[in-house]
Amino acid sequence: MFKRRLGRSNLEVSAMGLGCWAIGGLWTYDGEPAGWGRVDDAESIRAIHYALDAGINFFDTAANYGCGHSERLLGQAVADRRDRVILATKFGYVVNDETRTVTGSTDIVGRIHQECDASLRRLQTDYIDLYQFHVKDYDPEKAAEVRDTLESLVNEGKIRWYGWSTDNPAGAQVFAQGAHCTAIQHTLNMAIYRPEILAVCEEHDQASVNRYPLGSGILTGKLNLDSTFPEDDYRHVWNLREGLTPEWLQCVEAMRKAFAGDARTMVQIALGWIWARSDRTIPIPGFKTVAQVKENIQAMEFGPLSNEQMKTIDEIFGDWRITA
Repeated sequence: MFKRRLGRSNLEVSAMGLGCWAIGGLWTYDGEPAGWGRVDDAESIRAIHYALDAGINFFDTAANYGCGHSERLLGQAVADRRDRVILATKFGYVVNDETRTVTGSTDIVGRIHQECDASLRRLQTDYIDLYQFHVKDYDPEKAAEVRDTLESLVNEGKIRWYGWSTDNPAGAQVFAQGAHCTAIQHTLNMAIYRPEILAVCEEHDQASVNRYPLGSGILTGKLNLDSTFPEDDYRHVWNLREGLTPEWLQCVEAMRKAFAGDARTMVQIALGWIWARSDRTIPIPGFKTVAQVKENIQAMEFGPLSNEQMKTIDEIFGDWRITA
């Protein structure tokens, strides 16, 4: 199993984790669909068990994914193997599991202990390996108080390490000053490159945990401009906002042609690109089925792309790549 160290911690994790957003099912954030449509809980658990049997030990979820549903499913699936699993979850929003609604909070610091206790119950565990702040645009000048409260949770034994899910390098810098901060989760894929965040991870010995490694499906080669999504899938509004753009789809098609002789699928190429970008990266692709998990795991058999392959992809995406 291809492994990596989780930042400055002593935790060794599979070089790819599994993101558990999609298996949370239906929920809304400020009235808008925020899930990935309906799910089959039995298939979700089968997929998690398949990953565990294959050697995947890093799973990333959040309190708001399905308003606690993702955490509950994950806790149920790994209950008999807790000592072999690195559990990561997130906090920072007000979750109503009865109405499946999530809203923002005006009392981030005051709610941290309460939210941590709720996640511990749902995950069926007495400690969280990686507890991550989920409000990506939180004011960096106020972040030190959040960080210091997380240090108190470490002292209480409720969490082992913590991090922040943010694309803001200034905020990442603040969190990285904490003794037990070990990971910055951020967007990273072939179309969206975050060099400043990666620089913070390198400077402060942080793991780079990568959300949207497949661009919410855009980089899999399985979507086109005619692709549609159910109204309860957050991607349903892509036609109204940035998302399924012709330019990115053209890049994906050019990449398909450039790698026509490669044994890897487009998914596996996308993951290989992330591993080659830095030895700190740990992509966390989402899943709904065993088949998706299997394809993701097979990428680890190929490992990082070569320098020549990286150059080819950089040339293809060129000016269409977001680097801010």
